[in-house]
Amino acid sequence: MKNYDLVVIGAGPSGYAAAMRALDFKKKVLLVERYGIGGAGVTNGALSSKTWWEISKETARLNKHLKRFNVNPPDIKFKDVKKDVVDAVVARKYLLTDHMDLLQHSQFSNLLEFKVGSAKLLNEHEIEISGDNGVEVVHTDYVVLATGSRPRKLPEIPIDEKIILTSEGIENIDDFPESMVILGAGVIGCEYATIFSGFGKTKVHLIDKGDRILPFEDEDVVEVIERNMEESGVLIHRNSRLIKMEKVDGKVRYELEYNDGSKEIFNVEKALVSVGRVPNYENLWADAVPITLNHRGIEDNETQTSVSNIYAVGDITADIALVNVGELEGRHAVEKIFGQPKRKLVYENISTIMFLHPEVAGVGLNENQAKAKGIPYKVVTLDYSCIPRAIAKRNTQGFIKLLVTNDEDMKILGMRVVGHHASSAIQAVALLISMDKGIEELAECVHPHPSITEGIQECVRMVMGKSLFKPSALTAKLSCRTYNNEVYENIVF
Repeated sequence: MKNYDLVVIGAGPSGYAAAMRALDFKKKVLLVERYGIGGAGVTNGALSSKTWWEISKETARLNKHLKRFNVNPPDIKFKDVKKDVVDAVVARKYLLTDHMDLLQHSQFSNLLEFKVGSAKLLNEHEIEISGDNGVEVVHTDYVVLATGSRPRKLPEIPIDEKIILTSEGIENIDDFPESMVILGAGVIGCEYATIFSGFGKTKVHLIDKGDRILPFEDEDVVEVIERNMEESGVLIHRNSRLIKMEKVDGKVRYELEYNDGSKEIFNVEKALVSVGRVPNYENLWADAVPITLNHRGIEDNETQTSVSNIYAVGDITADIALVNVGELEGRHAVEKIFGQPKRKLVYENISTIMFLHPEVAGVGLNENQAKAKGIPYKVVTLDYSCIPRAIAKRNTQGFIKLLVTNDEDMKILGMRVVGHHASSAIQAVALLISMDKGIEELAECVHPHPSITEGIQECVRMVMGKSLFKPSALTAKLSCRTYNNEVYENIVF
């Protein structure tokens, strides 16, 4: 029986990161993967969907520019777009695989091993691996579970990944559908609504059980996204409940009931079900292994499960299901096993991005979350039309919103950026949040000109009362307010 210091089950973003971090400690590592390296972070997930989004965004932008000059747009072929997506996925997988192969022929050759197969914990230290070469059992001191998640399926909906799809079935489509309904108005559903409407070939319906999409986000953020969706032809079914979805003559028929009691039937070519994801832990351990579960996944204490030598990271836990979070957790778990982490695992400074139109980036708390926590705050908002880089791009739709504590320290609570280059504008703020710092450091930074980050600096100066533009003059473009006990008050200067 082979012995390892660590066995990592799952070679997605979190598992791959855990295995690579273990090599830094000169530990003997076995990485086991049932399917392909990269997991949902590469295939049918983060990388593939964002490649779809990039191509859709560029297509929409090209069509908009050509329209200005009365030029007919080119005919975008679905097979060409799909090939680009597949090429992107293959390139990333090749990088990860090639990197691992090179490591196995380097100074790490006696430390890193990779096996393709299904793994199951027989007990705390023995793992059964079933693959093409049969079944073997290995021994390990520690285990990291990183088997990820899959799209949630509803039993009453006949998902076949051809006509009624989840995100895993998008590549099964042969052409742009004339129409598509998306069930679920969360991040993934809204991203695919943005993607398919952006190509200008698909009439998109979006089913939303509430009165607005993205219910966790602030109203001013959602307002921009909803307006752009509807301008792109998306039909948003607000305050609606799906009664039935079925396949009829190779297409989709669905019935909705609205809050006022009325009902309506619609017919579309395809359907995409986007109602969350569920962790992959079925048949992962024997009954003799006492791993505790909760309603969202494996229960953990900073990645350590109820079994002291077994750790869980990424989507399989109840934490935030994001690639960057999974990688962070994978590295942290290994540091906790073989070293001493310099600080606790925290999520308050995790940066996120929603690939919408326009993109939305965030870090820390938004206003809804600050209110729910009862935190008094100051909030400043600056319109993109005040930022030279946005003006130069001829794309001034969007804004930057910064929240700080309503006290002398003015520590940063969070920020949202809605607009072009949003994701490149938030890292300095994420760092200050993790350091529990105020905003003076950010106010004194010298930002490159012209850049979107200059808008962040102007927000910081605004909250400090020393901005270039005064909100009392440009009331339509700037605002500076305090919030306390459900009362807003404008700050005038």
